[in-house]
Amino acid sequence: MSTTETIPSPDQTIGDPNAPVVSFEHVSIGFDGHSVLVNISFQARSGEMVIILGPAGCGKSVLLKLANGLIQPDAGRIQLFGLDINNLSQEALFDLRSHVGMVFQESALFDSLSVRDNVSYRMLEQGDNEEDINRRVLECLRFVELEHAIEKFPDELSGGMRRRVAIARAIITQPQLFLYDSPTGGLDPITSATIIELVMKQRDVYESTALLVTHRLQDAFTLATHRFNLKENRMERIENDGVDPNTTIMVLKDGRIAFTGSLVDLLRSKDPYIQEYLA
Repeated sequence: MSTTETIPSPDQTIGDPNAPVVSFEHVSIGFDGHSVLVNISFQARSGEMVIILGPAGCGKSVLLKLANGLIQPDAGRIQLFGLDINNLSQEALFDLRSHVGMVFQESALFDSLSVRDNVSYRMLEQGDNEEDINRRVLECLRFVELEHAIEKFPDELSGGMRRRVAIARAIITQPQLFLYDSPTGGLDPITSATIIELVMKQRDVYESTALLVTHRLQDAFTLATHRFNLKENRMERIENDGVDPNTTIMVLKDGRIAFTGSLVDLLRSKDPYIQEYLA
């Protein structure tokens, strides 16, 4: 049964700040009689990043759609900011998504809109005033170093630039949770490194919470072993071969969690599947 919780505006904190931002409890889902995710349980607390790895077809993108309330699980419970999203009304769920920034695998920009209008789309939907919109659009485009492209259209941009615009669009309302669906998919290694640096910048400068799906081990290793230095405006290796304590790796296999823990634990795992996956 749907409830009618009142969701705070994006500049307010939702619920208990000590509660997990995302919580999956024994979540399962399948399509056409085929199980996609089975008994998935994990949490991401404020400021934490969970990197979700696994082969194609293991349910990584489905997990993000569940986290955003785009689809409903067959079993189990999903909470965002302490709210059970399975029991929210459509209106409350729509409001809740204003606290979530989504970066889709293929950027999902509107081809007929300029960069400015793509980035400002959510603020325009909310009816924000033009002065605030212009200020935030410039701030977000500067964050991704694309302010010079504000009047361009998606077909005038490279794949990497489109992905940076998608990140700018995701951060414009200063959401408390980010969902990244293969943000480096289809990009060359140099451009991929740029995108991962931007993801790291968002994580470390604003201490945001994130779920990030990727098939690239290099993305996970870089995010776990580097931090963004705002003063130097670049990412740098954590001293003494350290790892970021707020970054967790989760590996899926056949719709189930095969591993969850730190990068160090992942590399030390004796599980044959994990060893084969890392090889």
